[in-house]
Amino acid sequence: MSIELIRQRLDALGARALYFAVAAASLGLIAAALFMQHVVGLNPCPLCILQRVAYFFLALLTLLAAWRSPRPGARGFGVAGLIVALAGAGVAAWHVRLKNAPELLSCGPGLGAMLENFPLTQVLPRIFRGSGDCADPTAVLMGVSLPAWSLAGFLFLALVVVAAMARR
Repeated sequence: MSIELIRQRLDALGARALYFAVAAASLGLIAAALFMQHVVGLNPCPLCILQRVAYFFLALLTLLAAWRSPRPGARGFGVAGLIVALAGAGVAAWHVRLKNAPELLSCGPGLGAMLENFPLTQVLPRIFRGSGDCADPTAVLMGVSLPAWSLAGFLFLALVVVAAMARR
Protein backbone atom coordinates (compact mmCIF):
# COMPACT_ATOMS: atom_id res chain seq x y z
CA MET A 1 0.00 0.00 0.00
CA SER A 2 1.55 3.29 -1.07
CA ILE A 3 1.74 6.46 0.99
CA GLU A 4 -0.42 8.26 -1.58
CA LEU A 5 -3.17 5.64 -1.29
CA ILE A 6 -3.11 5.90 2.50
CA ARG A 7 -3.33 9.70 2.25
CA GLN A 8 -6.31 9.47 -0.13
CA ARG A 9 -8.15 7.08 2.17
CA LEU A 10 -7.51 9.31 5.18
CA ASP A 11 -8.77 12.32 3.20
CA ALA A 12 -11.98 10.41 2.51
CA LEU A 13 -12.62 9.99 6.24
CA GLY A 14 -14.47 12.76 7.95
CA ALA A 15 -13.53 14.37 11.24
CA ARG A 16 -16.25 12.46 13.09
CA ALA A 17 -14.89 9.09 11.95
CA LEU A 18 -11.35 10.04 12.95
CA TYR A 19 -12.48 11.21 16.39
CA PHE A 20 -14.40 7.96 16.88
CA ALA A 21 -11.33 5.99 15.79
CA VAL A 22 -9.16 7.78 18.39
CA ALA A 23 -11.75 7.10 21.10
CA ALA A 24 -12.04 3.43 20.12
CA ALA A 25 -8.26 3.01 20.02
CA SER A 26 -7.87 4.69 23.42
CA LEU A 27 -10.49 2.44 24.99
CA GLY A 28 -8.90 -0.58 23.30
CA LEU A 29 -5.52 0.30 24.80
CA ILE A 30 -7.10 0.61 28.24
CA ALA A 31 -8.72 -2.81 27.73
CA ALA A 32 -5.34 -4.25 26.71
CA ALA A 33 -3.74 -2.80 29.85
CA LEU A 34 -6.49 -4.29 32.01
CA PHE A 35 -6.00 -7.65 30.27
CA MET A 36 -2.28 -7.53 30.98
CA GLN A 37 -2.99 -6.65 34.59
CA HIS A 38 -5.74 -9.13 35.39
CA VAL A 39 -4.95 -12.02 33.04
CA VAL A 40 -1.21 -11.85 32.43
CA GLY A 41 -0.42 -10.63 35.94
CA LEU A 42 1.58 -7.47 35.20
CA ASN A 43 0.88 -5.04 38.03
CA PRO A 44 0.79 -1.40 36.91
CA CYS A 45 3.09 1.18 38.42
CA PRO A 46 1.83 4.71 39.23
CA LEU A 47 3.04 6.03 35.86
CA CYS A 48 1.09 3.25 34.11
CA ILE A 49 -2.04 4.34 35.96
CA LEU A 50 -1.51 7.96 34.88
CA GLN A 51 -1.21 6.81 31.28
CA ARG A 52 -4.48 4.89 31.58
CA VAL A 53 -6.15 8.01 32.96
CA ALA A 54 -4.80 10.02 30.01
CA TYR A 55 -6.14 7.43 27.54
CA PHE A 56 -9.53 7.58 29.29
CA PHE A 57 -9.72 11.38 29.05
CA LEU A 58 -8.51 11.25 25.45
CA ALA A 59 -11.34 8.83 24.66
CA LEU A 60 -13.88 11.02 26.46
CA LEU A 61 -12.78 14.23 24.75
CA THR A 62 -12.65 12.69 21.28
CA LEU A 63 -16.10 11.17 21.78
CA LEU A 64 -17.37 14.65 22.65
CA ALA A 65 -15.58 16.05 19.58
CA ALA A 66 -17.20 13.38 17.39
CA TRP A 67 -20.59 14.18 18.88
CA ARG A 68 -20.16 17.92 18.19
CA SER A 69 -18.57 17.49 14.76
CA PRO A 70 -19.07 19.33 12.40
CA ARG A 71 -20.83 21.90 14.62
CA PRO A 72 -19.00 24.56 16.60
CA GLY A 73 -17.32 23.21 19.71
CA ALA A 74 -15.81 20.13 18.10
CA ARG A 75 -12.51 21.92 17.55
CA GLY A 76 -12.35 22.87 21.25
CA PHE A 77 -12.81 19.25 22.29
CA GLY A 78 -10.23 18.27 19.67
CA VAL A 79 -7.71 20.75 21.06
CA ALA A 80 -8.36 19.51 24.60
CA GLY A 81 -7.90 15.91 23.36
CA LEU A 82 -4.64 16.87 21.67
CA ILE A 83 -3.38 18.44 24.91
CA VAL A 84 -4.30 15.28 26.84
CA ALA A 85 -2.59 13.08 24.22
CA LEU A 86 0.58 15.16 24.42
CA ALA A 87 0.48 15.12 28.24
CA GLY A 88 0.08 11.33 28.12
CA ALA A 89 3.02 11.17 25.72
CA GLY A 90 5.04 13.21 28.21
CA VAL A 91 4.22 10.78 31.02
CA ALA A 92 5.05 7.82 28.78
CA ALA A 93 8.34 9.44 27.69
CA TRP A 94 9.26 9.99 31.35
CA HIS A 95 8.39 6.35 32.03
CA VAL A 96 10.63 5.21 29.16
CA ARG A 97 13.44 7.35 30.58
CA LEU A 98 13.03 5.81 34.03
CA LYS A 99 12.88 2.32 32.54
CA ASN A 100 16.11 2.91 30.61
CA ALA A 101 17.90 4.48 33.61
CA PRO A 102 16.84 2.47 36.67
CA GLU A 103 19.42 4.25 38.83
CA LEU A 104 17.04 7.27 38.74
CA LEU A 105 14.31 5.29 40.49
CA SER A 106 13.49 5.53 44.14
CA CYS A 107 11.59 2.54 45.42
CA GLY A 108 8.49 3.63 47.22
CA PRO A 109 4.92 2.62 48.01
CA GLY A 110 2.33 1.93 45.34
CA LEU A 111 -0.18 4.50 44.11
CA GLY A 112 -2.98 3.35 46.45
CA ALA A 113 -0.80 3.62 49.54
CA MET A 114 0.44 7.04 48.48
CA LEU A 115 -3.09 8.37 47.92
CA GLU A 116 -4.21 7.05 51.31
CA ASN A 117 -1.28 8.47 53.27
CA PHE A 118 -0.24 11.68 51.53
CA PRO A 119 -1.97 14.79 50.19
CA LEU A 120 -2.17 15.08 46.40
CA THR A 121 0.50 17.80 46.41
CA GLN A 122 2.98 15.23 47.74
CA VAL A 123 1.69 12.29 45.68
CA LEU A 124 2.36 13.72 42.22
CA PRO A 125 6.08 14.44 42.79
CA ARG A 126 6.49 10.95 44.28
CA ILE A 127 4.79 9.37 41.24
CA PHE A 128 7.24 11.01 38.86
CA ARG A 129 10.23 9.84 40.89
CA GLY A 130 9.13 6.35 39.92
CA SER A 131 9.14 3.15 41.86
CA GLY A 132 10.77 -0.23 41.43
CA ASP A 133 7.68 -1.33 39.49
CA CYS A 134 8.39 1.32 36.83
CA ALA A 135 11.49 -0.58 35.69
CA ASP A 136 9.85 -4.03 35.55
CA PRO A 137 11.88 -5.90 32.91
CA THR A 138 9.00 -8.28 32.14
CA ALA A 139 6.78 -5.48 30.81
CA VAL A 140 7.79 -6.07 27.18
CA LEU A 141 5.74 -6.78 24.07
CA MET A 142 7.51 -7.95 20.89
CA GLY A 143 10.84 -6.78 22.25
CA VAL A 144 9.64 -3.25 23.03
CA SER A 145 8.80 -2.00 26.52
CA LEU A 146 5.16 -1.26 27.29
CA PRO A 147 5.89 2.40 28.12
CA ALA A 148 7.51 2.77 24.68
CA TRP A 149 4.40 1.26 23.06
CA SER A 150 2.27 3.68 25.07
CA LEU A 151 4.42 6.61 23.93
CA ALA A 152 4.01 5.54 20.31
CA GLY A 153 0.26 5.17 20.84
CA PHE A 154 -0.11 8.66 22.31
CA LEU A 155 1.93 10.24 19.52
CA PHE A 156 0.02 8.41 16.79
CA LEU A 157 -3.35 9.31 18.31
CA ALA A 158 -2.23 12.93 18.66
CA LEU A 159 -1.48 12.96 14.91
CA VAL A 160 -4.92 11.51 14.16
CA VAL A 161 -6.56 14.20 16.33
CA VAL A 162 -4.63 16.86 14.39
CA ALA A 163 -5.83 15.27 11.13
CA ALA A 164 -9.42 15.31 12.42
CA MET A 165 -9.15 18.97 13.39
CA ALA A 166 -7.85 19.77 9.90
CA ARG A 167 -11.06 18.38 8.35
CA ARG A 168 -13.87 20.80 7.52
